[in-house]
Amino acid sequence: MEMRALGSRGLKVSALSLGCMGMSEFYPPMDDAESVATIHRALDLGVTMLDTADVYGPHTNEQLVGDAIRSRRAQVIVATKFGNVRGKDGAFLSVNGSPEYVRAACDGSLQRLGLDHIDLYYQHRVDTQVPIEETVGAMAELVTAGKVRFLGLSEAGAVTIRRAHAVHPISALQSEYSLWTRDPETEVLATCRQLGIGFVPYSPLGRGFLTARWAAASDLPANDRRKIFPRFQEENFNKNLEIVERLKIVAARKHCTLAQLALGWLLAQGKDIVPIVGCKKRTHLEDNLGALTVSLSASDLSELDAIFPKDAAAGLRYPDAGMQAVNR
Repeated sequence: MEMRALGSRGLKVSALSLGCMGMSEFYPPMDDAESVATIHRALDLGVTMLDTADVYGPHTNEQLVGDAIRSRRAQVIVATKFGNVRGKDGAFLSVNGSPEYVRAACDGSLQRLGLDHIDLYYQHRVDTQVPIEETVGAMAELVTAGKVRFLGLSEAGAVTIRRAHAVHPISALQSEYSLWTRDPETEVLATCRQLGIGFVPYSPLGRGFLTARWAAASDLPANDRRKIFPRFQEENFNKNLEIVERLKIVAARKHCTLAQLALGWLLAQGKDIVPIVGCKKRTHLEDNLGALTVSLSASDLSELDAIFPKDAAAGLRYPDAGMQAVNR
């Protein structure tokens, strides 16, 4: 397994990490036994970082991950997040970055995970009502206390990243990045590189869209969260599928799957990039890890850039409310 550095503080992880969110929520059906088997298979194949958050479930995903790694803690870099607040009914209520909330959220995650420390602790979304210096200051106190090893941000804008990094070194930024979401290339990615911050793309397969898993918007299950995203709405869906059809030609020539091609493109964007592959099944995990053997030439990369230039995807990546919380 290729290892990559995240930040300049000594955090090294596998080139691909495993995202566990879908094991507990949003993308039915759920199968805890298969999810645990997938986590174990990932560890067997050399994946070292698992990604979760207190908001997934809510709370149940951290418990699932904690139970799965109980006997294999030494093999795992556990990354989790705080900041999105949900009600007992699952409704998203707010973003909270207050120092008091930071401390309470960390203790809650440690308890659910069954750990004495979190390896990488992210602020899931930036709280625009609390100065980032106060939030990261509280996160830094967790490092001093030994509860957290490395700090991260998610969906933060360039100015926020610089302000946060001035308080305590940030090791990783987690934001959406893929062939059809190339927003970070405008400013954020360059900022991270200037400051020596690793980049962890989530949804590297466009929430599955780049795999051509569905032929029509109606193929999505009725309770699948993707149905609320503009890019999965019927008119946008059809336009986006036309672009993905062009990717199939490249994948066939490279003798790889669409998932492997999309992940291979991301891996080729820099050694400071560690995509999160969200898998609930061992078969999908193994297919995704095949991306590590995909070799893309300069010509291949240019062709993919031409197929999926910035802003090529039809529709916003989140509904309006969600877009208000990204790149802040």
